[in-house]
Amino acid sequence: MPKKETNKKQNKEKKHFMKDFKAELKRVIWPTPKQLLNNTVAVITVVIITAAIVFILDFAFESMNKYGIDKLKTMVDSSNTVESSNVVTIDDSASNTTSEEENTNEATADETTNTVSEESNNVEE
Repeated sequence: MPKKETNKKQNKEKKHFMKDFKAELKRVIWPTPKQLLNNTVAVITVVIITAAIVFILDFAFESMNKYGIDKLKTMVDSSNTVESSNVVTIDDSASNTTSEEENTNEATADETTNTVSEESNNVEE
């Protein structure tokens, strides 16, 4: 018996729900065809304007990226290569300076030796 009573209650609840549902639909204020058209046009217009703004901003940021950030990257990369080549040049000039100093020192040593030899020859005579 309890199952039959439960089923009856569920059936009553379903019927009551449907009656309430229909009553609510009768209370809804449906738009007229003119209102519906106006509201549809307004929504489509707002969507198109928003899409245009997003497109313009996307194009502007992409252009800034293409012409601004990418150029900065190439400038930074080129400055890094210039700095690294300057470091090599400085190292090369330092080694050249060392070689020149060594050559100068050797030449001075040779001159000193020649001078000492000449003096010793002059003394012997």
